[in-house]
Amino acid sequence: MERKKQYVLITGATSGIGYELAKLFAKGGYDLIIVVRDHEELKNKSQEFKNYGVNVICISKKLLLQDEVYALYSELKLNGITPEILVNNAGQGVYGKFTDTDIHREIDIVNLNITSVIILTKLFLKDRLVKGSGKILNLASIASKSPGPWQSVYHGTKAFILSWSEAIREELKDTGITVTALLPGPTDIDFFNKADMNTSKILQDKDHLASAAEVTLDGYNALMSGNDKLISGFKNKLTVAISNLTTYNMAARTMGEMQKPATEK
Repeated sequence: MERKKQYVLITGATSGIGYELAKLFAKGGYDLIIVVRDHEELKNKSQEFKNYGVNVICISKKLLLQDEVYALYSELKLNGITPEILVNNAGQGVYGKFTDTDIHREIDIVNLNITSVIILTKLFLKDRLVKGSGKILNLASIASKSPGPWQSVYHGTKAFILSWSEAIREELKDTGITVTALLPGPTDIDFFNKADMNTSKILQDKDHLASAAEVTLDGYNALMSGNDKLISGFKNKLTVAISNLTTYNMAARTMGEMQKPATEK
């Protein structure tokens, strides 16, 4: 393996899709900047990634706080580091009817899933435009393609990410910078547990969940090829195609049935 001497900045890089992406980049010889808020997880995973023979910079930040997002990029600038690739992976959801869920948690989700992504991308682009190169991978979801009862805020944030990614990709088409949106379906990661979603009907049969490694490889290949977006998995492509043919009311009703608690008839 030959080191690329290029840095990849990955948020949420110690678990799930972010972790698998970090491994792929490390195997490919890219140096890593990994960002999560858990110090111990950073220490544990950084050593694993270093075993691939690459440099690993660990930064602990709470990305749901705007000041910490700006501080993250300021630290890189002070050390003369400009990432070649940005992976906006970190994200959260919360399960339940909107009238019952905690508004403070939902505001944190909006800040993490949208605000931090906008800030990091803006700062990244200001660096990369003058260099005429760069790649961005934004984690959207097939949740971006339909309203999501029982996860209304999460679906809304991912709809934003997809629409916004497509828009800035068009703006950047002559700059040498590509923007790729990855749209996974339900994946076997800790997202559902953190979202308090284990009682949902969609999780009662976990055999249908995609593996994080498969989704990640799809996203990695799409990013490196400069694709605009990729829906990971045939079943998810079919789900999105059907959703595109139905009304929003029908899509919301179908998704509501899939995501409601298993105990609810």
